Amino acid sequence: MTKRKLGQTGFSIMPIVFGGNVFGWTIDEKESFDVLDAFVDYGFDAIDTADVYSSWAPGNKGGESETIIGNWLKSRPGVRDKVKIFTKVGSDLGVPGKKGLSEKWITQAVDESLSRLGIEQIDLYFSHWPDPETPYEETLGTYDKLLKAGKIKAIGASNLDAKQLSDALEAARSHNLPRYQVLQPEYNLYDRSSFDGALRNLCIAENIGVVTYYSLASGFLSGKYRSESDLQQSKRGEGIGKYLNPRGKKILDALDIAAECHDATDAEIALAWLIAREGITAPIASATKRSHVESFAKAVEIELTDEDLKALDTASAP
Repeated sequence: MTKRKLGQTGFSIMPIVFGGNVFGWTIDEKESFDVLDAFVDYGFDAIDTADVYSSWAPGNKGGESETIIGNWLKSRPGVRDKVKIFTKVGSDLGVPGKKGLSEKWITQAVDESLSRLGIEQIDLYFSHWPDPETPYEETLGTYDKLLKAGKIKAIGASNLDAKQLSDALEAARSHNLPRYQVLQPEYNLYDRSSFDGALRNLCIAENIGVVTYYSLASGFLSGKYRSESDLQQSKRGEGIGKYLNPRGKKILDALDIAAECHDATDAEIALAWLIAREGITAPIASATKRSHVESFAKAVEIELTDEDLKALDTASAP
């Protein structure tokens, strides 16, 4: 595996990032430790989470994922030096005042995240969602203070469209503030329209790193969900039904063919397609067992042919 520069953050990462939304939701702390150990053992080095993970699970309130990662780091002396930690601020935590990108909330939220993670510095801190009520210069000005205080090392944004990202970059330029160095969009073989085009072109032109979420379309691109009855296989099944249509089937058929050619799984091909895509630094992918992490390692070694890429692009064209 070869590391890739992550935009202008100043650091490089392996080409798959671990998605920490499963911690405290579909896997408990012990299982989380096991897959994180495997992730590092295979040479991967970046973990993505958020302060809101995993508030949607019954009995949770947010912060569970960060807490599990923090406990793992604490129990594994030396591992902190091997991994980059990404987390996010801005999602609604269901408590008055605990949402958005105001200076007041970010200043409080970053300390809460640092405490749960048990670290002194967050490697990459994301604005989770656009906040139309807060000017970019206020948010970026707050990040400037956190960067200078050493609480964060780099900043990124998630879920911005091309105009929003362009406006944020312009605000940084005009106010002499740090700019977003990484974008985290929803992007995969099925969900392409919001990133392909103007947003992707902007990221390439501005040398912005891109780490994609829902890289396997909530598991649909693994190929194990092909009918309504298959949706009962996991807790994520209810969100996958929207992919069961003719276009989704065409994508799975193309993945099946490429997977057979490369002696791989559909999920490995779907990740390999993202890794090969111009403008993408690394897909974010979740794992609930060691075999999934082994699959990540296989995915980064796959070299898709021009024919493979053309077939996948044709099948997934919106």
